[in-house]
Amino acid sequence: MGEPEPVDLIHLVDADGDRCVVRVTGRYQPGVLTGHDTLRADVLVSTSFLDARLELYLSQRDLAAWEHDLEGLVPGGDVGIGDGRGLELGIRLNEDQSVSVTINDPDRLSTSFWIQPPADWIQDHRLRLDRLRQIWPSEVIETAPMAYEWSPDRRN
Repeated sequence: MGEPEPVDLIHLVDADGDRCVVRVTGRYQPGVLTGHDTLRADVLVSTSFLDARLELYLSQRDLAAWEHDLEGLVPGGDVGIGDGRGLELGIRLNEDQSVSVTINDPDRLSTSFWIQPPADWIQDHRLRLDRLRQIWPSEVIETAPMAYEWSPDRRN
């Protein structure tokens, strides 16, 4: 039995064809205690001026923060993923219900663009997170003493 099919944690697309997708493709290091629950993802961005594919690694802490921030999102508020470990993706909900997407990958690019997602995009993204957690649940109960959460894009 192979890995499950990829799951889109974030899938923002508008009528103009602009899109931002965070597609989780699997575990970073299956079976390795410190890397088993870290998930690999591709950030796929397409606008009239950019077409990019970037790598992102998601910890269980990233998913919990995403869930928390998404629950409280109101116009003028922000949600994001990355937490200063390399690529960071930020989404700001504007007053007109459009979203401003900012991507900052210190080694590759920084960009911002707007997307007008469907009205139910927040609820849709809650369901996407639930599906992701069903397919790739957290399985590490306890790491070794003095172990830290490692990701390949950690800068120290």
